[in-house]
Amino acid sequence: MPPYILITLVCLAEVFSLLGIATFPSLQSILVDSWSLTNTDVGWINGIYFLGYLVFVPILVSLTDRLSPKLIFLTGTIIAAGSGFGFAYLGQGFWSAMFFRFLAGVGLAGTYMPGLKMLTDQLESLNPSGEHSRAIAFYTASFGVGSALSYFIAGETERFFGWENAFLISSIGAMFAFIIVLCAVPRVNLLSNVKSSHFLDFRPIVRNPEIMGYVFAYAIHNFELFAYRSWVVSYLLFVASMSPASAIGISATLIAAATNIVGLPSSVIGNELARRLGRHRVITAVMLLSAVLACFLGLAALLPFWLVITFCILYGITVTGESSSITAGVVAASQFEYKGATMAVYSSIGFVGSFLGPLFFGIMLDISSMIGFESKTIWPWVLAFSMTGLIASLGPVGLAIARSARKNNL
Repeated sequence: MPPYILITLVCLAEVFSLLGIATFPSLQSILVDSWSLTNTDVGWINGIYFLGYLVFVPILVSLTDRLSPKLIFLTGTIIAAGSGFGFAYLGQGFWSAMFFRFLAGVGLAGTYMPGLKMLTDQLESLNPSGEHSRAIAFYTASFGVGSALSYFIAGETERFFGWENAFLISSIGAMFAFIIVLCAVPRVNLLSNVKSSHFLDFRPIVRNPEIMGYVFAYAIHNFELFAYRSWVVSYLLFVASMSPASAIGISATLIAAATNIVGLPSSVIGNELARRLGRHRVITAVMLLSAVLACFLGLAALLPFWLVITFCILYGITVTGESSSITAGVVAASQFEYKGATMAVYSSIGFVGSFLGPLFFGIMLDISSMIGFESKTIWPWVLAFSMTGLIASLGPVGLAIARSARKNNL
């Protein structure tokens, strides 16, 4: 199979598998009213998705060094489909939402990084000496495409058919991903080169400061990214309610989809710039710019709605612009025989940020009212976005660690 067809198929399967990632964030404003949820409750439900991911990703991704990544990916799609069906038919409040979103996160653990391992194994079987950072960039960027479609499909489905059917559609997407990988992606065996080691022995990875530098940067990146993606629809609805006359008649979920879809070109272009100008330099610049925009976004609620949309799109560019470069960096720094274990550490620690980001943002919104800010003013959003930006500014610390370790090894 030609590499470009393989890359296209795997990326398409990834997109379909992700149709459930933003279903709850897209519909949380509706469910807040129906289920009497607080902002902290919403933060927990958004965060528990990534807790499910980080609990199971060390096991599932490490297994890709011993079992076929294709098999693990297929298992992940089945779990993802089951979580969507369960939420649609059995979701009745906070605890049922927590359970099924946790299960959805387990499905993500079985598809996202195992899918990347499946792709890189396939490419290495075709060209063992090749440089695959572009393929990694397209795969990583496809995460944004899947997220964008998730926002759009959830919002439009709810508008015409109700929120339950939005979760059903996400399950159908996971089933499509299952069919694509089962029927079109060949199975390769690159397991014979794996060194004899204990399962879940991550010591060789944790002792590598270059890899751990990228892991820290990835955790900060995910903290910022998923805090934003979990709350952007609610933020846009709040801004529209502040000045109904300036609203332009476009649904908040469609705008959120647009801010995610720009992640595809920005992530790919960011990787190309990193190849030419230096990976660490580009990642550092993008992360700092993104942190500055995050601090500004809360205050932007005072601006006309079309300007708020513009800044959200700009933020969507910067918040994803370094993603592919960080992932390509950790793949390049890993040893082949420990690549699955490396991606397990990278994903599990990195997605601690994904769990904490949405929860932290919701807590900041609730704390702001406790310290005297009116909930209907911009100040809760100013506090939440500013604190998120402050934490995002720590990302370059990880890059400095990775850069120092690489220089010492040269």
